[in-house]
Amino acid sequence: MISIKFYGLGGQGVVTAGKIFSEAISLYEDKYAITVPAYGHERRGAPVNTSIIVDEKPVLINSFVYHPDIVLVMDSTIIDKDIDISQGIHENSILVLNTEDVNVVNTYKKYNFKEIYYVDGTQIALNNIGRGIPNGSMLGAIAGTGLLTIESIEKAIIESFGEKAGEKNAKAAREAFERVKKM
Repeated sequence: MISIKFYGLGGQGVVTAGKIFSEAISLYEDKYAITVPAYGHERRGAPVNTSIIVDEKPVLINSFVYHPDIVLVMDSTIIDKDIDISQGIHENSILVLNTEDVNVVNTYKKYNFKEIYYVDGTQIALNNIGRGIPNGSMLGAIAGTGLLTIESIEKAIIESFGEKAGEKNAKAAREAFERVKKM
């Protein structure tokens, strides 16, 4: 079982990304996934998170993730809003971070993730979809960890967003996948 936590701000597509990620796993990776979004605070700019559990067999747990194996952060300023993105991590937890700034990555080192993957998902989104909504690009970044294939992400994005918006977001995901760096 793999436990994942997505963090971001309202308006960045955190909940949508969790749903698309689960669809990519379930429909194209021959695994099972459940997504549990944290609702109640979903206004633009407010901290938002969603929990995802992935397994080889049906997921019978319907719960938030308290000990994530992977943490994806769509907005690096989330830690300035008193959100502890390291809560419950363990010695093998991985961070996927939306930034290109090495100083920001170094700031996140204090959380002691085993590995940190990073890419400027917001700029990639601006270049590909014309809006700073990084959910598609950050799905590409998480594919860069090897958890699932970029092809599965692309198919799930197109299925979810439809042909026109889906193609643009899938292109953003592919670009992030190709540009993600590991520290």
